Amino acid sequence: MTELPEKLAAVVADMQSITDRNERAELLIEMADRFDTARVPSDIAVKPYDETHRVPACESDAFVWAVDQPDGTLTYWFDVLNPQGLSAMAMCVILKEALDGVALDQIAQVTPDIVPQIFGRELTMGKGIGVSGIVTKVVYEANRRRKQ
Repeated sequence: MTELPEKLAAVVADMQSITDRNERAELLIEMADRFDTARVPSDIAVKPYDETHRVPACESDAFVWAVDQPDGTLTYWFDVLNPQGLSAMAMCVILKEALDGVALDQIAQVTPDIVPQIFGRELTMGKGIGVSGIVTKVVYEANRRRKQ
């Protein structure tokens, strides 16, 4: 089993400890409500976005940007064009808060396996594929820089 970055491991553990599906849903909605803190600023990108930032197979039309930092880490930014895309928004907030400034080697250890651990069994297959795609895109950006 791979070791998740500390903040992400804490989120996963917290979400796994919630057994009541309504409580989990409320917490994820609260996370999605903080999406503006993860939304891409206009100095990074403006609509219409370059398709290279689009998350494939995401029904919520999610986009991911990774901005290189002087210390060799990344700062992540996101947009979710579907205002109903609460699961995608929640995942973007989780990834931003947990992975900004984390070593690329640690981000490379993250897999989409965290999605069901965070969202539980209630996540539909379509949403699961899209949210997993967000995780995959974030990890791809870290791996791309590791190989440079």
